[in-house]
Parts: sequence; C-alpha cells; structure tokens
Amino acid sequence: MSQAGHQTRKIILTGGAGLVGQNLIPRLKEKGYTDIQVFDKNPHNLGVLRQLHPDVAAALVDLSVPGTWDASFNGTDTVVMLQAQICAKDADTYLRNTVISTQHVLNAIRKYNVPYLVHVSSSVLESKADDWYTRTKRQQEDLVLASGIESVILRPTLMFGLFDRKHLGWLSRFMKRVPVFPIPGDGRYLRQPLYVADFCEIIVRCIEQRRIGGVYHITGLEKVYYIDIIRAVRKTVDAHALIVHIPYWVFWVLLRAWAIFDANPPFTASQLKALATPDVFEVIDWPAIFGVQATPFAMAIQEAFGDTAYSEIELEL
Repeated sequence: MSQAGHQTRKIILTGGAGLVGQNLIPRLKEKGYTDIQVFDKNPHNLGVLRQLHPDVAAALVDLSVPGTWDASFNGTDTVVMLQAQICAKDADTYLRNTVISTQHVLNAIRKYNVPYLVHVSSSVLESKADDWYTRTKRQQEDLVLASGIESVILRPTLMFGLFDRKHLGWLSRFMKRVPVFPIPGDGRYLRQPLYVADFCEIIVRCIEQRRIGGVYHITGLEKVYYIDIIRAVRKTVDAHALIVHIPYWVFWVLLRAWAIFDANPPFTASQLKALATPDVFEVIDWPAIFGVQATPFAMAIQEAFGDTAYSEIELEL
C-alpha cells in the first residue's frame, strides 16, 4: 500500500501507553500512519506518551467501564488490543482490566464494524503456571476467538526493551539502587526473552499484510537462564550490586511481606512461582513468516538498558 494510503487508516491501541504501545507508536509513525488513537487508564504513562508524541490522540479511559469512548471506533481500520492486568493482589482487578475491558472493546469493534483486530495474547497460555494473570489472559483470548471478528493472535514470551516498566526494566533500576541483589535458588530458570522492538515490527507487518487467522507463538529465539539475564543487565547498566542466592522459600516469604505494604507490587509470589516453572515454549520461524529480522539478545540488552535518551524514563505498573 502506498504511503498516502497509510495516512488514511485509523489505528486504535487499547492499553497503548504501556511497554508495547510506547515502542509501537514510533514504528507506526515511521510507516506514515498519522491517525493513531490511544486509550489507557494510567495517567502517568499517558503523560509520558503525550510528551513524546504530542501528535497522537491519547485519552484517559477505563475500558472496563462503558462510555462514550466507543464512538472513537467509528471509522477505525485496525484495533491493536494491548490492555491487560499484569500484576495485582486480587482476582477482581485482573478480571476487570483484562476480561471485562475486552468484552467492551469487542462490543465497540462490532458496533462500528471495525474490519481488523491484532490481539496481543501471551505465551503463558502454554505455560504450566496457574495464576490470575494466566486465567484471565486465557479468557481474553477465548473472547477474541469467539467474537467472529477478523483478527490475528500473537502470543509473545517475556518481553523487554525501552520503557520496560516491569520484569527486566524494573530489575535493572532496582539493582542500581541496592548493594545486594537477591536471586531465588540457583537462578537457573530457563527463559526465552523477546525484544519488544522485534515484536512491534511483527505487529506492523500484521497491519501491513492484513494477516487474518491463526495463533502465532512469538518466542525469543535464544534460551537464556534467568541468572545470566541478570548478569547481562547488571553489566549493561554498570550496576555494582552483589548478586546473592537465597533459598526459594525465603524469597517467597519476602515477596509476601512486601505485598502487605505495597498496593501494586512489581513482583509477586505468584510470579515467582511462574518464574520457577520449567516452561520451554514453541519456537516458530517468525522472522521468515513475518519478514522481521530478530535482534541478537546481547545487542537487544544493550539497546534496551544502555545509556539512551529513553533509558531513564519509567512507566508505572
């Protein structure tokens, strides 16, 4: 499609002020998309987005609550569904921000006959983990599959990159602030981390190619132990925290205690359990399928956590 054709297509990003949205918007703009609408319920993250992209329409909206926001779906060409509750201490929050919000977004898509949906699911649906995040992400994907809307479903593994508010991003900031960095057990938990920049390129390809149907496992191509990821991040950010191994059960108790005093903890006991769950996810040849070159892990870590203009920007959980 021509560059001029791109400029006539409206794209809505639901939950678009988080990690994926903040990285996706610059790539959409580079492709010539000028009519981009972002919905998100976090005022801080929306503020970051508005500062970086004043030309993008960004609305503070709780998608779990019906409202006039759905009128924005009129005339929309593509919805990229990104909203989901990542961490919380109660099941209702996950249900509201992942499942109920999705019901409302799908209703808006049907109401205004939006022709295409890119749904960002999660690799946890193939995991042995069983927690509120996994259950509600499964419900969310099931809703999309049952909707009858022309769509494609992408299941990324653990993502990291610029604007990483959780996981490796939070850990990289934490290790610069403390003298000791605790690791649960031996830290030899196999991960397949995915660089968010690569994932965003895949989303763009879906929009460009109008790929319809299928559930694609977008897995990091390199298998890396958690302890080695931490060492790589520590080296990149030039942190001097001493890595100390502590028993798994001690780590679990510490997280439970932390959750008592923090209403929205960045890392929970259930996520610790998921970390230690021995999952190895399916690897497909997504570079060939979507025409996206994978960034080597070492290079991605440097780009994500090295000294860049965006490395000190922190999003909220």
